[in-house]
Amino acid sequence: MEREIIDRDLFSKKENKKKLLSWERLSSWIHCICVVTFDLELGQALEYTYPPTAVLLEEDKTNICYLAFPDSNSGCMGDTRYHIRIRQAAGLSPQSPSSHHQLYNQKCPIFLQADSCYFYGFVYFRQVKDPSLPRGYFQKSVIVLSRLPFISLFLEVIGLIAPEFFKSGFSSIEAACHEINQWPLPFPGDTVSLPLLGTVIQAQIPSETYKSCSGTSSGVYNGLLSASTVLPSVHEINTFDCFVNFVHHIQLLWELVLIAEPIVVMASSPTKTSQMVQALVSMIMPLMYYADYRPYFTIHDSEFKEYTTRTHAPPPIILGVTNPFFAKTLQHWPHILKVADSTKPDALQKHKLKKGSNLKMLDCNPGLYTQYTSFLQKDKSIVKKLLKGIETNRPSEVQSALLRKYLLELTHSFMIPLERYMSTLMPLQKNISPYKAAPSPWPFNPDDFIASLETSGPQLTSGIKGDWIGLYRRFFRSPNFSGWFNARYKGMSHKLQILQLEALSDADLKDWVQGKQEVEVVDMILKIRCRLQQCESEEVPLSKEIRQQLQLRVDDIVCTLPDDLKTVLKTS
Repeated sequence: MEREIIDRDLFSKKENKKKLLSWERLSSWIHCICVVTFDLELGQALEYTYPPTAVLLEEDKTNICYLAFPDSNSGCMGDTRYHIRIRQAAGLSPQSPSSHHQLYNQKCPIFLQADSCYFYGFVYFRQVKDPSLPRGYFQKSVIVLSRLPFISLFLEVIGLIAPEFFKSGFSSIEAACHEINQWPLPFPGDTVSLPLLGTVIQAQIPSETYKSCSGTSSGVYNGLLSASTVLPSVHEINTFDCFVNFVHHIQLLWELVLIAEPIVVMASSPTKTSQMVQALVSMIMPLMYYADYRPYFTIHDSEFKEYTTRTHAPPPIILGVTNPFFAKTLQHWPHILKVADSTKPDALQKHKLKKGSNLKMLDCNPGLYTQYTSFLQKDKSIVKKLLKGIETNRPSEVQSALLRKYLLELTHSFMIPLERYMSTLMPLQKNISPYKAAPSPWPFNPDDFIASLETSGPQLTSGIKGDWIGLYRRFFRSPNFSGWFNARYKGMSHKLQILQLEALSDADLKDWVQGKQEVEVVDMILKIRCRLQQCESEEVPLSKEIRQQLQLRVDDIVCTLPDDLKTVLKTS
């Protein structure tokens, strides 16, 4: 509780340090809102961006324009809503999180952190016949860009903003931005009420102690207005609706995502691809998916050639595509998930596992095309539960909750032995000296970890049989392992730094200084200051009390020095 109060104080100080920049609150939620239209000479063109202070590099603008419309072959008439993810172009924009996103990232689940290298875009595309226009169609998209992967929340937000824009014009986007600029800063654990264009969106921002919600409202909201929308989750989608026709392959798909295998999702619309890609990425929560993924990808993307070449193996990425051209150019990819237009359970039999070489994708049926052999034996219990739910018309929200619970338990069973082993790499607290640099965690040894599985392996929490060791060894070669390990190693290193500085803050430096040369005393003072600066730059969560106590220790030993040195050290 004390730590949370400190964090909130930091939020307040950032907010009240000086007058907030005019769009600071808005930028903590979204980067900007764009309107993309079709120009007869230019093609898809950026027509409007708001607020005017938002910076987008030319490459970003080009990528947004291409992703703002479904592929011409998709034939999406009416309104289409989906989301995209693009890597921000290198250039003038900062590549480190903003101050409020840094504070947010310290307390949120790692898979919900704001990412300064990527934009999440939430697209609302409208295409209707209009004989008065040269092409005979009205085509325009409204896009909300954000650093936050709040998929459910921002799809709701764009669903409110875009129709109002098509009805009232650009003034409605400005009004929406001014309302968002009044929202509270996103703080993990808070329940927020977000007024927007006559509706109040109510949701909870997950904290680092997050547990997947059940798919129903938790009952934390009271006195709701009739125009309120309560979101069970800011980021979760209806997982079961995505996998309804792939129930038999759930565990195999989980393995492919866990080891970051290249997967291409083919569907007729960006709505389907973006939902399926998001559902795949979320299969391994709370483990973060560290490889790249693009909920919607087009032939105009700057990385198109890299992904379609046959000169080297596909990179670890999940792509969502709609253009039939990809059926030919991506035939060499090892895992292809083709989604049918129908999501009705009667299509279930069509989505069988297709194996074999020389897969021809031009006119293939829906299904999972792969030569991958699972390390683990299929757990038939979850398949039976979900199929029973289909037969009895169990609500999809309940089916999703069952599926999420199963995947969460499966991921936990896999990760708990790794977490246990990592804890053994932490040096003992008795080995931490206040007068020496903080020790580093011991190195990760895959063979030592494998040896530990006999007594602390996944068999303790999971009844699934199979080659768990083979799966772990394959996982060690994936970006998901390196990303997880680097995050855990960084966290352990920070903890050791804090413990060392705590020990130093409790040490009697007046006693230590006895018999020391002036150069040793000055060196200690400079080291303490350097470590405090290092904690600041590396975002080590050192408490205010320890900082103050260390400053007192510095003052204690400065007093033991000659006056000329005191003056120099006090002014340096």
